[in-house]
Amino acid sequence: MSARTTLADQIVAAAEKRLESANAAFARRYPGESGRRQPVHTVYGGAHLFHSDSAARLGALALHALAEFAPGPEALASVLGLARPLADMIYPRVVEKLRREPIEDFRIDFEDGYGNRPDAEEDGHAIAASREVAAGLAAGTLPPAIGIRIKPFTGELSRRSFRTLDVFLTQLIGDTGGRLPEDFVVTLAKVTVPEQVAALSDLLEALEGSLGLPEGSLHSEIMVETPQAIVSERGAIALLRIVEAGRGRCRAAHFGTYDYTASLAITAAHQHMAHPSCDFARDTMQVALAGTGVWVSDGATNILPIPPHRQAERTLTGREVAENREAVHAAWKLHYRHVRRSLERGYYQGWDLHPAQLPTRYAALYAFFLEGLDAASARLKNFVEKAGQATLVGEVFDDAATGQGLLNFFLRAWNCGAITETEALEKSGLTLEELSGRSFLRILKARRK
Repeated sequence: MSARTTLADQIVAAAEKRLESANAAFARRYPGESGRRQPVHTVYGGAHLFHSDSAARLGALALHALAEFAPGPEALASVLGLARPLADMIYPRVVEKLRREPIEDFRIDFEDGYGNRPDAEEDGHAIAASREVAAGLAAGTLPPAIGIRIKPFTGELSRRSFRTLDVFLTQLIGDTGGRLPEDFVVTLAKVTVPEQVAALSDLLEALEGSLGLPEGSLHSEIMVETPQAIVSERGAIALLRIVEAGRGRCRAAHFGTYDYTASLAITAAHQHMAHPSCDFARDTMQVALAGTGVWVSDGATNILPIPPHRQAERTLTGREVAENREAVHAAWKLHYRHVRRSLERGYYQGWDLHPAQLPTRYAALYAFFLEGLDAASARLKNFVEKAGQATLVGEVFDDAATGQGLLNFFLRAWNCGAITETEALEKSGLTLEELSGRSFLRILKARRK
């Protein structure tokens, strides 16, 4: 039977033309996942404390805490409520990660973790921290991603922030002969209006020109720590406009739990990661930036796994040892719950404030990925098979976003150390080339050929 139509060709052509520019604009604004490796966390520390080997030092402290307060899989299972077989899988992977790559992203802090100091002192610390980055770059001791956090662009602090950025980068480029660390980023604190992000982009562009850096090589991130970064003065969602003011330089938006809740007059006793106001802000961030390729990162747990009693010149009593263990275990349980909660809500990055939080960061990640591995494996293999069948017969497969999401599960699990390369290939059913390509669409195109 022949199909009959009513619409004239010129009507169809006009509709296509109307859609063409709109669809193109949508694709530019929402390009999807960037394909870059997103760190699972950002660890930050005051600029005055940074050294070229800080990552290794923090890893050693994390291993010491794990050995003291959870010296094996059984102990870790008891603390975190894990099934013993899962703990047996997780524990050696956590130890290996802490030895090999304890920090994925580090932020040298000139803001809350540093404070306000005399100009000469901050200049000196900017120079010293920059030299340490240059030394770490030469020695290969820097984490995979690193950057600096500068003070907010407020009337009181903007000039100081400009100067710190200038001093740090001028010293760094001078010491390295024009070389930047692989994933270097400048984080702007307490953003409230798009003009602050635009001003940072102006400064980064000017520094690239003056220091002889390639155009677009300096990237930025923003801290979402105020309600004005979520909802504008007109009642609209503000975040996308703020990010777009970066003119393509802004790579991530980090949620600041405690400044945000404080700005809403929530008392200190109730300022925590699971507060409903934080859920609203994170959900809004997620919706506003979905599909843009800009990462979202959760905040930090501020109850730290620090023993209340320190062994100095005397031996601790049995009661003190028990109190130390109870304090660390309680903080670990809270941090583990917070990280798992973030992962379940689609936040794959967060902030860590203390080296003893690293064991529970990776334990939570590895439990999350290993528990979901078999189900994701079956779904991805089935999905690739169905997609391949569709493309082979000339059909349009229009659910590539789901396929990319399943692929991203394996990429994230592999990158953070939850699964090995061999496990990633076996469970995904993909080749190393396909998995490393990080694109579900490219996999389909290649298999169609």
